Parts: sequence; structure tokens; C-alpha cells
Amino acid sequence: MKGRLLDFSIQTNSGIISGDDGNRYTFTGDQWKENTTPERGTYVDFEIRDTEALGVYRALGAPAGGSGSLSGSRGQNIEGEKDRVAAGVLGILLGGLGIHKFYLGYTKEGIIHLVVFFVGMIPLFMGTLVISVIGLVEGIIYLTKTHEEFEQTYVVNTRPWF
Repeated sequence: MKGRLLDFSIQTNSGIISGDDGNRYTFTGDQWKENTTPERGTYVDFEIRDTEALGVYRALGAPAGGSGSLSGSRGQNIEGEKDRVAAGVLGILLGGLGIHKFYLGYTKEGIIHLVVFFVGMIPLFMGTLVISVIGLVEGIIYLTKTHEEFEQTYVVNTRPWF
């Protein structure tokens, strides 16, 4: 079975994998068969027993012709990836409404943007202005990062602010 490593905790020496079959599997550090520490987003190959992953290895090939890392060949997106240019443009054009947050999967932060935007209209648009500037700055930050930096920061590590 192949899948993507969702999380690994050094403290508990355990992690979770999302299999290509749509199920999630747990594993321990003893089952990780590489010389490196397991990292989120790594495409892996493993055997399964019930809901447990056994003999977890870094996969030789990634889905959709990818290279085993988060990026596909020639910079194309694979399923689950977010495009930094789209996120950046959404942040610049619709940042006050938090559309870029919803695009990246940060629903709570997107709702915060919406609430501050609309509540901020009451006292002379101050909150609306502030939250719009935050969206603009985040959009610019997304666009100044490389594709790999963007994926690692905002998709794999799920960093919702700046």
C-alpha cells in the first residue's frame, strides 16, 4: 500500500499515514525503515494489518508522476496541494474577506477574517481596513516564497497566519 505521512511525533514515537485507499493507518517509529526522521508529507510504501502500517519506507514514486516529495515533476500540483500563486492572488484581491484562508483549508481563520471585516464596518471601517491589509500582506508573502517553501509552511506544517 502507498500513502502520505500525515504526522509523526518524536515524543510518542508514533505517527499516522493516509493511505491511497482513503483509510488512515497508525505506525510506530520501529516500523519506519529509513535512516531519517519521518517527515509530514512524505510519500511512503507500507504493509497493513488492520489499521496499523508495518514496514514503512519512503516510496520510490509519488502519485501523478511525482518524485516522492510534495511537488510533482515540472512543478505540477498533485492532489491535495495548494497553489501559492492562487493563494497569493486571493490574499491580495480578497484578503479582507479571508478567501485565501478558506482556499488553504483554514476555515476558523477564514471565519475570523469575515467577522472582523463585517464587524469592522461599524466603527468607521477601521477593522475592515486592518483585516484587508493583513490579507494583502499574506498574499504578498505567499507570492514571494518558492513553491517548496510555500508547500512546507502552509500545507504540510499548516501555519495559518503569516
